[in-house]
Amino acid sequence: MKILVVCQHYWPEPYRLSDICEELVQRGHEVHVVTDIPNYPDGNIYDDYRNGKFRKQLHNGVNISRTFTIGRRNNKFFRLLNYYSYSISSTLYMNRLNDEYDVVLAYQSSPITMARAAAAYAKKHGKKALLYCLDLWPASLKAGGVNEKSLLHRFFHSVSKKIYRRFDFIAVSSPGFINYLKNEFNISASIAYLPQYADNRFNCVQRKREDVINILFAGNIGYAQNISTAIRAASYIEKNTSVKVIWHIAGMGSELESSRRLADELEVKSLIFYGYLEQQELKKLFSVADAMLLTFKSGEPFSLTLPLKLMSYLASEKPIIASADGAVAKIIQAAGCGYAAPAESPELLAQAVLDFASMDDHRELGHRALDYYLMHFSKQRFMDDLENILFILTSENKDEDTDN
Repeated sequence: MKILVVCQHYWPEPYRLSDICEELVQRGHEVHVVTDIPNYPDGNIYDDYRNGKFRKQLHNGVNISRTFTIGRRNNKFFRLLNYYSYSISSTLYMNRLNDEYDVVLAYQSSPITMARAAAAYAKKHGKKALLYCLDLWPASLKAGGVNEKSLLHRFFHSVSKKIYRRFDFIAVSSPGFINYLKNEFNISASIAYLPQYADNRFNCVQRKREDVINILFAGNIGYAQNISTAIRAASYIEKNTSVKVIWHIAGMGSELESSRRLADELEVKSLIFYGYLEQQELKKLFSVADAMLLTFKSGEPFSLTLPLKLMSYLASEKPIIASADGAVAKIIQAAGCGYAAPAESPELLAQAVLDFASMDDHRELGHRALDYYLMHFSKQRFMDDLENILFILTSENKDEDTDN
C-alpha cells in the first residue's frame, strides 16, 4: 500500500507515530507523512529546522514533508496560531499532491484540526480515510475548563462534527470513546477500539518487599494528570502514619511549578521532583520503583480515556496504584495488578498506598500487569489490527473504482 499519513507531530519530536510509520515500512508499505516543523514539547522551532531547512526528509524509510508552522511557545495565543498554521498549511499542501495514495491515515491527538488535511485529500481524490482518535474533541476543551455554552466550545463542537463525520473509519484508543462519538455527532462510519501499545518496555527486575516503598510517577505533569492528588496523599501519609514512602515524580508539564509550590506549602518531605529525564535515567528509576503511580482528573473525558502511560506501566511489569475513574480503574481491576482509588481523592489514594505497603510480597501484581499487557496491548497486535483496517479500506477503494 501507498499510505498518506497526516499528523501535526512527528520525528524528531518525541511522538509515538514515528514508530508506527517505520513499522509499516518494515512491513513493505510506502509511507508519506505530512507534518509540522518540529517545535514540541518546549514550543520553540528546533534549531536545525529554522529558515526552511529539512522541509523534505527521508528517515528510516519514511518520506516526510513539513508544512509551515508557527512555534507554540507555550502560551495560549501562540498555541492557537500553532494549531491553525499547521491545519491551514497542510490542507493547502494537499492540493499539490496527485492521486497516487491508496489510503489516508489521520493520527489525531489534540487539536482535532490536525486531521482536516487528511479529510481534504480523501475527498478530493475519492480515497478512503482512517482517523485514529486519541483525544476527544471538544470534550478535551471541557476537560480544560472551557464552558460548554461558550463561543469557543460551540465553535469547536461544530468543527469537530464536520471533521469526524468526513472519515470512513474511526479507530479509538479507548472503548469509552465509541459511545461519545456516536451520541455526540451521530457518526455513521465504522468505529473500532484500537488500544495503544507502550512507548518503552523497561524489563525491570522485580524487587522484594523493603522497609521503604518507592512509588514512581513518570510522564507529563499537566492539568489532566492532577498530580496534586498525589502530593496531598503524600502529606496525609507523612502526618498520620509511620509508613515510609518516597514519591518519585519524573516529567515536565504545565503544572510542574504549581505542583512544586503545593509540595512546599504542605511541607511534604517524601516527594522528589526530577523534571525531564533521559531514557537511561528513567530506566534506573523504573528499576527501583516498587509501584507505578497514575493520577487523573475526575469526569469526562478523563474517565473515558486510557492514557499511554498505563500501557507503559503494565509493560514494565510493575504494580500500579492509581487515582482514576472509569477506563483506567477497570483495566487495573481486570488485570489484578494493583489498586485504583477514585479520582481526586487524596485520602483514598493514601489508603491504597498503605494497603500496598502492607503486602508481604507485591511481585505477583507486577507479573499480572505484564501478562495483561502482552495479551491485550502488544505492539504486534496493534500493528496487525491497524494494517488490517488499512487493507480493508484500500480494498473498498478498488472495489468502488471497478464499479465506476
